[in-house]
Amino acid sequence: GDCPICGIPLPLSHDPQTTAMMGCCSKIICPGCNYVHQIRQVEQRLERTCPFCRHPIPKSNEEADKILMKRAEANDQVALQFVGTTRSEEGDIKGAIEYWKKAAAMGDAEAHFRLACLYAPGNGAEEDEKKEIYHLEQAA
Repeated sequence: GDCPICGIPLPLSHDPQTTAMMGCCSKIICPGCNYVHQIRQVEQRLERTCPFCRHPIPKSNEEADKILMKRAEANDQVALQFVGTTRSEEGDIKGAIEYWKKAAAMGDAEAHFRLACLYAPGNGAEEDEKKEIYHLEQAA
């Protein structure tokens, strides 16, 4: 997709080093827009807010997780994919698959790709070449 603020194309995969995923609205913001917004907030001594929806930035990781889970429970495909990735990083493969399947059903290409990778030989889920190929085709 593109940055919802400036329209610059974003990488297909969310990388925290190059993009910012805002849990409040599930928008992925380009580094330029995020940087300019942060500079404006510092210079004008404003409360830290989301560059897209202006919702206040959570003050703790627990608060951020709560907001993200609320978005996932509302079936926001970006939030579902992000929660799935978090579960995978924590070692909860079954939980990751559950969230990625929901996001993939809504057309999320990254969720399809991550599912395809899991179904490949030796990646944590049951090996299934048909599912792997299906999800790769959907991700393309």
